[in-house]
Amino acid sequence: MTTFFEFESDFVDSLRCIPMVVRMKLDTCGVKLKLSHWMQLSQTERQVLVSMACETAEEAKIYREFLQDLITEKTGAPAGELAIDPRPAWLDETTIPESVREKAREFGTEITPQQWRELTPARRFALIKLSRPSHENLNFYPALQEFNLLTKV
Repeated sequence: MTTFFEFESDFVDSLRCIPMVVRMKLDTCGVKLKLSHWMQLSQTERQVLVSMACETAEEAKIYREFLQDLITEKTGAPAGELAIDPRPAWLDETTIPESVREKAREFGTEITPQQWRELTPARRFALIKLSRPSHENLNFYPALQEFNLLTKV
């Protein structure tokens, strides 16, 4: 069963936005999926993308091909491509990205190395994505709450 984050609860029932679990798979398989692409998929197709495995190199290849076939079928062209990081930051349990540190400080908290180590890769991924300047960041604080990371500095 796929687990969504509580901070995504306002849209996961309808899957009207791309959930973090899919965003992580997109980064893993190297596909830049736009919200406009996502919206052209049926509810069933979205659910398949949520549920499909995408952890090993072979699974990522299958996921990428499946997704690109879907997008090409719907739009006439494949989605854009992303460079695949061979050592993504969310798998590094020893280094807290500076963007995450800075964003946490904005909310008066400091994420300790032990807390970072204890987070799942999916939670680290969410914090990294939510701390990027290009992201709306509306869910960063709710994520800190959900992951029990609010400690006063």
